[in-house]
Amino acid sequence: MKIGIPKEVKAFENRVAVTPGGVHELIANGHEVFVQESAGVGSGFADADYVSAGARILSSIEEVYAIADMIVKVKEPILQEYDLVRKDQILFTYFHFASSLELTKAMIKSKAVCIAYETVELSDRSLPLLVPMSEVAGRMAIQEGARFLEKPHLGKGVLLGGVPGVKPAHVVIIGGGVVGAQSAWIAAGMGARVTVLDKSLPRLRYLSDVMPANVTTRYSDTHTVAELCKDADLIIGAVLIAGDKAPQVITRDMLKLMQAGTVLVDVAIDQGGCFETSKPTTHLDPVYVVDDVVHYCVANIPGAVPMTSTLALTNATLPYALQLANSGWAKACADNKELRKGLNIVKGDIVYKAVANTFGLEFKEYSI
Repeated sequence: MKIGIPKEVKAFENRVAVTPGGVHELIANGHEVFVQESAGVGSGFADADYVSAGARILSSIEEVYAIADMIVKVKEPILQEYDLVRKDQILFTYFHFASSLELTKAMIKSKAVCIAYETVELSDRSLPLLVPMSEVAGRMAIQEGARFLEKPHLGKGVLLGGVPGVKPAHVVIIGGGVVGAQSAWIAAGMGARVTVLDKSLPRLRYLSDVMPANVTTRYSDTHTVAELCKDADLIIGAVLIAGDKAPQVITRDMLKLMQAGTVLVDVAIDQGGCFETSKPTTHLDPVYVVDDVVHYCVANIPGAVPMTSTLALTNATLPYALQLANSGWAKACADNKELRKGLNIVKGDIVYKAVANTFGLEFKEYSI
């Protein structure tokens, strides 16, 4: 199979989908790999590294899309890529379709086979290709939240861990999954007072057992969220419904309960955002203020640390990419139920129900 690795074109996205080591594995399995010039530079990989691994370097994104049977990316295609996607071409990437009707319609029109990292699902309902980036995003949510709590960045001017004689900041984390747990570990390690909310009692029991003493767990409901808004310095939105639009857990009215300079970090922005006042931002212009509350809603948080993120991502995605390349998408998805759940759009049909439901579009049960 001919596999294309384009340079990411989303603003300030420095990750690359496959490392030179991953390219070597694909080529060792008999495939051809075409990498766009400078695609890996932002992650610390020179074109020469890919050439040494056996890849062929192409000068433009158009060439990569034109030659590849399968495109492996990090982020969803954006407007300038829509017309490059070909009928029957496999696209393997993070799509987050539920956050964009425009993207969904474009991929339906393309008649391509769209396999989303974020909906590949194990039998225990965990999401193996989302986990590594969720780990990075969860840790970075605290790092960025702490930065924007500083007064020069419009925050309260509160030090996350406090100092002797001064109480630490209060970090509220809504959602106790991978993002929430990683955020809690980092915030607790920095000395903050941490409250984690979730609707799953088993998950809350687990977190209560494994987290340090400065982490408290609470059952998540509207009343409790509103109550915690009054005292929070930093709020992390970490809710997720696989493949579906994120629920809005903080309303516009709740902002009035918060103190001026409170910081909200919406890690769910890729799935539409979990705060009513959220809108996507970029690493160049990451925050905006609504009712004196600072909103950080960067849609590709792990892209700020591409050297770490690219390695973590390739570790997770490469085995699935190899299956797709070795067997073809239909047989690979028939043989692997985990990978089959990654199918979102197949040759013009929406085959992932949550995406169809989000936009009121036709859903087609796909049989392999």
